[in-house]
Amino acid sequence: MKELLLTFALAGGIAFSGFAQTTATTASSSPTSGGGKFSIGAEGGLPVGEISKVYSAVIGGSVKYELPTSGRSYFTLSAGYNAFLLKSVLKGIGIPSTSGFIPVKAGAKYYSEGNFFIEGQLGIVFSTESGGGHAFVWSPGIGYSFNGGFEAGVRYEGWTNGSTVGQINLRLAYRF
Repeated sequence: MKELLLTFALAGGIAFSGFAQTTATTASSSPTSGGGKFSIGAEGGLPVGEISKVYSAVIGGSVKYELPTSGRSYFTLSAGYNAFLLKSVLKGIGIPSTSGFIPVKAGAKYYSEGNFFIEGQLGIVFSTESGGGHAFVWSPGIGYSFNGGFEAGVRYEGWTNGSTVGQINLRLAYRF
């Protein structure tokens, strides 16, 4: 696991130093104007597959940084927190009512002419539960960046460690 974290840290450092460029900030509200962008978002989703028999919903939040690489393409780094909410019929039988997870991902994002985007990220997710472990994360998604800095995106996120835990997730964010 330490090797994987070191790999992500090195990849991020190389990306920041290799893709760093000076860009003039413009008055345009286009998502691709200016330099790198941060976003903070709220997330909500539904578990899919076998996990949906135990959990009813996923809520959380995330922080993302987008570093321009060329034209309308960006390198992304993100981290967040997801809480899987136990179905009400299972409460009271000794299972915790929520299970927490921290996904850390890196990826690529591409904006089209009309502020639509597609993105894909890979990374690792850590359980916040004692002895909960970690898993490989992959998440393809699509979305739209509105004028004024708001953004909405939908993605599928799969966590793989022997079997796959999946979720369909909506992220509403503010970019700055």
